[in-house]
Amino acid sequence: MGETPLALALTTLSFMLAVIWGGPLVRVMRFFRIGKLIRVEGPDRHSIKMGTPTMGGVMVILPVALLTVLLNAANFLGFSLLEESVLLPLLVMLSFGLLGAIDDWEGIRGSRKGLGMRAGTKFVLQSILAVVIALTLQNLLDVPEMYWPGFEEPISLGVWYIPLAAILIVGFSNAVNLTDGLDGLAGLISATAFVAYGGIALLQGQIFLGRFCFTIVGALFGFLWFNVHPAELFMGDTGSLSLGATLAVVALMTGQWLLLPIIAIIPASEALSVILQVSFFKYTKGRRLFKMSPLHHHFELMGWSETQVVQRFWLVGLLAAMLGIAMALV
Repeated sequence: MGETPLALALTTLSFMLAVIWGGPLVRVMRFFRIGKLIRVEGPDRHSIKMGTPTMGGVMVILPVALLTVLLNAANFLGFSLLEESVLLPLLVMLSFGLLGAIDDWEGIRGSRKGLGMRAGTKFVLQSILAVVIALTLQNLLDVPEMYWPGFEEPISLGVWYIPLAAILIVGFSNAVNLTDGLDGLAGLISATAFVAYGGIALLQGQIFLGRFCFTIVGALFGFLWFNVHPAELFMGDTGSLSLGATLAVVALMTGQWLLLPIIAIIPASEALSVILQVSFFKYTKGRRLFKMSPLHHHFELMGWSETQVVQRFWLVGLLAAMLGIAMALV
């Protein structure tokens, strides 16, 4: 089967798997009252979302893991459907998903109910995982370290690759987490970014990585079936941390990670808005640059409806992803 048809078939298959078991998952989470606690300082309209089941990231992670493992097992039967290199982004998804699940559980039933894991603890764990992943990318996998738009040959970064890769992984893990605040927003933006990098991977001849990306896209579409407004399920940190880290690793494996802030312009902007808000607040001793951060809350307080914010942010993200693909092909 050709490269693109199989990738699209995997998208459809993972979508079906996610949708089929999504309904029972929602009912189980409602039964055990695994519901989201909404921030008091958030927009008032979000109070109606209190108690909506969270930790929905498992709806994405499990179909992706199942298909990736099965397709790798098929290699032993002589079918070249996936290769061992995609096991790294899968392990990244699983490890950051586990970290996010612990964070979600702490916020729901743990000692820090309503708050989740301490930020410092989470950052340290993310950093340790990111450094291990960066070392693996540089020393065990034959991936290009960095492509500069317009140049055909990859550039070697030497010792700088490890800290830069680790910063990218931690940064975008948290960036997607910050984006996950409105129904459907993080899912749509993540799916668009994975489509872009899946296409780039296929065009670069990284067929197996491209197939892995489109498997994630299908699972995300299945999750969005339950997450569009009004959401029946939230992805929680279980999904957002894992998707952000996995997206960064996919970008690093293609060598086109300089384009990640463009292709994933919405998560990058959400994270930047928080940094600017906190810095401006401290510098001016109490003044605010935005009405509220992350950025999607600012537009909500300007009068945009939740659906308007999601649709307009997604349109911007889609155009930016198209621009990123174009720059990768220069």
